[in-house]
Amino acid sequence: MVKKDKNTKLFLHLKKWLEKAVLDYSMIEEGDKVLIGVSGGADSFALLDLLDSIMIFVPKFSFIAVNIDMGFDPDYKAYQELERYFQENRYDYVMEKTDIGPLSHSDFNRKNPCFLCSRLRRKRIFEIADEKGCNKIAFAHHRDDIIETLLINMFYGREISTMMPNQSIFGGKLHIIRPLAYLREELVKKYSREQEFPAVKNSCPSSENSKRIYVKKLLNELERDNPDIRHNLFTAMSHVKPDYLPTWPKK
Repeated sequence: MVKKDKNTKLFLHLKKWLEKAVLDYSMIEEGDKVLIGVSGGADSFALLDLLDSIMIFVPKFSFIAVNIDMGFDPDYKAYQELERYFQENRYDYVMEKTDIGPLSHSDFNRKNPCFLCSRLRRKRIFEIADEKGCNKIAFAHHRDDIIETLLINMFYGREISTMMPNQSIFGGKLHIIRPLAYLREELVKKYSREQEFPAVKNSCPSSENSKRIYVKKLLNELERDNPDIRHNLFTAMSHVKPDYLPTWPKK
């Protein structure tokens, strides 16, 4: 499947806010080599497509698309479809089959499969970035992901934190960037439908029963009474008042 023409208002809107996020947080610099994580989900296809577009203000950079197959699809049908998409669009890419998913859901780790799965997948992505000489890793986390992570960390991690648009790791050797940080999930998914990206089903048994799904449903409920709930939460992260946050004595 070759990409469709991109002359739509939605494309221009997403491109504008992607470039703004990249510039606001200095995500990409001249000569960067970016590893783009492509899970096969709608968000990652949109990120790859947008970063492959002509940039107006963003410095020149190169990229490689990377997919880590989690091992839930024994026939690798989704894997094959994704590889065909990479090849038809002439992307430089790495695809790797693993057993990370089944391992993370095995008997010895049933209590927290998502944590181990994410940890092992990221470890391999970091290794590939090093092997391919990439200094930036781009993930397709959007504004809704950032909001949901804030609540997940508060509800379950007992801390006020979330995803950073530009996060330095390994002493600055590598940066994780999130160019979709300003974009709403519904618009990203709408763009994926508009462009008719191949649908790669998420076969993870935890995909419909995770903490993130719970928080997403909770926000949807709250949004019925207050349509601005997500916008308010996102804006609140830049309006922190430390003087009005208690510091409890350590026990």
